[in-house]
Amino acid sequence: MEVTRDQLIKLAEEACQTLMKKFEPEHLPPEHHFHYHQGVFLSGVHHTWKLNGDPSYLDYIRRWVDSCIEEDGNIFGFNPGNLDDLQPGILLFPLYDQTGEEKYKLAMDTIAWYYAHTPTNPEGGFWHGCTRRNQMWLDGLYMAGPFMTEYGVRYGRQDLVDQVVFQASLMREKTQDRETGLWRHAWDWERREPWADPVTGKSPEFWGRSMGWVPVALLQDAELLPEGSPEREKLTDIACGLLKALLPWQDASSGLWYQVTDKGGRPDNWPESSCTCLYAAALSMAIRLGLIDAGLKEVVQKAIQGVMRYVDRDEKGLLIGNICIGTGVGDYPFYCARPTSVNDLHGVGAFLLMCTEAAAIF
Repeated sequence: MEVTRDQLIKLAEEACQTLMKKFEPEHLPPEHHFHYHQGVFLSGVHHTWKLNGDPSYLDYIRRWVDSCIEEDGNIFGFNPGNLDDLQPGILLFPLYDQTGEEKYKLAMDTIAWYYAHTPTNPEGGFWHGCTRRNQMWLDGLYMAGPFMTEYGVRYGRQDLVDQVVFQASLMREKTQDRETGLWRHAWDWERREPWADPVTGKSPEFWGRSMGWVPVALLQDAELLPEGSPEREKLTDIACGLLKALLPWQDASSGLWYQVTDKGGRPDNWPESSCTCLYAAALSMAIRLGLIDAGLKEVVQKAIQGVMRYVDRDEKGLLIGNICIGTGVGDYPFYCARPTSVNDLHGVGAFLLMCTEAAAIF
């Protein structure tokens, strides 16, 4: 049975409320850390708030942000040398819009400065983090792009917008597999990491969730830019290219995509819910924006129904399972051996993005 718009909104609300009841916002894990784990989940809460207008959702986001930001805009509990710790800056825009409090703008300015001064490898690609010298990871496009684009558009920083387009283009150049069109998880300019191909620097596998961040981020970036602008067209072209490359790898029976995307038939590989949520969210965005065939709604519906196989309920609320925990770069056995969890913030955030984006097309 097809999932309807109203059902998707109710599912999003239920997922939000489950974690909002479990955690006081100040105690969202990892506690006392301004980090993308919370940022991904709270971005999903923000998307849900935009649909239902419930002030408790925005208040929850604000309480978490306020636990990390002082009145002078100083941010504590984060490592500005890691892209992962800059991503929650995206939450500052709606808080500033709703409250007008200057501390949010001051914190934005700080984060924008760090993005503008992120170390780059000799080809200009952002280091993924201070301990990931000269490495580019797909996740980095989500950690950096949406904030840089929104700040650039709002405050006349074309240099930041140009950087977003450059990073996406370079990432495609360095990680895309020409045969399948899929993108490998990471690229090491130095070719020194154990996972790096000694000739190309590419990591060996196509990891599901890492590719999911890419079209979600690039379409969020693009939607902030003027229609017909070359920057918007470039980002949508890259995003849609990857989405089209992912379509053949959806499992025909379950509607899910696998942990290692192109090896679904192997017994040690397994279907993973968070990557499926992200692909369904991005496909929904692309359909809504008129970028791909609206007939792909069937693919989105099948993905949602696949994810629902791993959704359960108990007395505490909604339980979203088969979510790969946080994962670095590795080989095939590494990805297949990663543990799964229930209601991991990666997966709940991805689930919220799927529900809210799909609600716009059904």
